[in-house]
Amino acid sequence: MAATAEAEVTSVDLASRAIQNRYEFVLLFDVINGNPNGDPDAGNAPRVDPETGRGLVSDVCLKRKIRNFITLAKRNADGVEPGYDIYVKEKAILNDQHTRGYSALGLDPKEKGKAKAGEDPKEERVRRWMCNTFFDVRMFGAVMSTGVNAGQVRGPVQIAFAASIDPIVSLEQSITRMAVTTEQESLKQDGGNRTMGRKEIVPYALYRAHGFISPFLAEQTGFGEEDLELLFSALEQMFDHDRSAARGEMSTRKLLIFKHGSKLGNAPARKLFDCVKAMAKNPVLPARSFADYDVTIDRDSLPNGVELIERQ
Repeated sequence: MAATAEAEVTSVDLASRAIQNRYEFVLLFDVINGNPNGDPDAGNAPRVDPETGRGLVSDVCLKRKIRNFITLAKRNADGVEPGYDIYVKEKAILNDQHTRGYSALGLDPKEKGKAKAGEDPKEERVRRWMCNTFFDVRMFGAVMSTGVNAGQVRGPVQIAFAASIDPIVSLEQSITRMAVTTEQESLKQDGGNRTMGRKEIVPYALYRAHGFISPFLAEQTGFGEEDLELLFSALEQMFDHDRSAARGEMSTRKLLIFKHGSKLGNAPARKLFDCVKAMAKNPVLPARSFADYDVTIDRDSLPNGVELIERQ
């Protein structure tokens, strides 16, 4: 568990609580009649690979949902539990977050000069405080050298873009507004209540994302076993707490975790990912549910020293 936010930690503290195994994971999730990740440069239409027609969901989109889940899971009557604050959140002023670190350690960000003998530079001390305080810094890392310098952190958890198993079809639907905004609109002959709008949905798509967790980078941030379990819980449940009219029905369908027996790892990630296949049962008919897919796991091909953990 992370220490209290006010406490100063050392590099030894961070390394001692870090995970000791390498992990990779495969996340399968789907969408029904929704837009899983709109592209602002394309009128917020669902993201798509123009060469293959396969749908895309950005890593940033998935990380946002994880962050939101952590905020819910670690909130109590007094606010967010110490050690589980979120650095990148809506309308957060990042330089103010950096200043919090300097204030908590009794340091002045404007003060010049070298560190005292036997003492780490103040930026390094604040960087460790940020890792100890903010779960997403400890997990994903962050560039915190803008304005008030709190250093840079390369996070142990990285997630790639998700891509749909098959090409998607985006349907544009017309919608109308029955309410009016102003009294003048209500006085129009047609009542002013037929304003037209449009929204794009994907009838159904199954997406696949890959993730990577490094124990060596975890030593630098203090990402520990409790943090790891919280991450996996977020991947399982994050869509259940992110409902909106635009996103339709989104659900995690499978979370498959590869745990290596060592820090360095026992097999290349690509070989592990190749053990998991997702294919449509009938490639002629369009899929409209998860039941239209077969997900197979080639356990016999798992290399020695790698454990497969199926969470969903």
